Amino acid sequence: MSETPAPTRISTVSLMPTSPGNPVEWRIAPGLVSYEEALKTMEERAEAIARGEAQELVWLIEHPPLYTAGTSAQPEDLIQPRFPVHEAGRGGQYTYHGPGQRIAYVMLDLRRRKQDVRAFVCALEAWLIETLDAFNVRGERRDDRVGVWVARPDKPRGLDGSMAEDKIAALGIRLRRWVTFHGVSLNVEPDLSHFSGIVPCGIAQAHYGVTSLVDLGLPVTMPEVDSALRRAFEGVFGETAG
Repeated sequence: MSETPAPTRISTVSLMPTSPGNPVEWRIAPGLVSYEEALKTMEERAEAIARGEAQELVWLIEHPPLYTAGTSAQPEDLIQPRFPVHEAGRGGQYTYHGPGQRIAYVMLDLRRRKQDVRAFVCALEAWLIETLDAFNVRGERRDDRVGVWVARPDKPRGLDGSMAEDKIAALGIRLRRWVTFHGVSLNVEPDLSHFSGIVPCGIAQAHYGVTSLVDLGLPVTMPEVDSALRRAFEGVFGETAG
């Protein structure tokens, strides 16, 4: 019987600005935002940030049901295209977005923070883990799997005896001129059956699944999650406004 890898918990990660500047704009979009609109907005804002013409931005949205394909997506991982499929241009493989999932598109200028992609990814994971901690959910990262995971001792183990685990949050990023865009998604109360049309992030083992805060028995609201996200973000990335 193999042992479950020791969990890696991130709690003291910081990517604060190292030079003066405006606080990060914090914006929450009402309703559902189309993927085409999101891409256009992100690209335009990232370019403006790179030119020094706009402040950094975290944009919280929800999408209508859709699948996105990252730059490493494998065709065989698209099992049943039940919803529109979009080429995202971000890193990663296939993922699902839809109502009940909080998307946070993160447009930060790493030139005034730290020009280190790995450090940025680590900071995003820390942000999500600290957010989950506000709801007494232990989120963990794995060196061999992207995203934030929760152990599920209530579910069947893998064939090798490994603990069952579910992904609760995903990451996919892109950088241009050291300005980030795309970002993270946190499952609050999406329809988890919608993930069955893809192999999420290319991970097909039966004891690795997906979950949400509500699926874990936490009837939290999106505004509650947004508040927790903002508090945790400021602890990792610095002041926000808006």
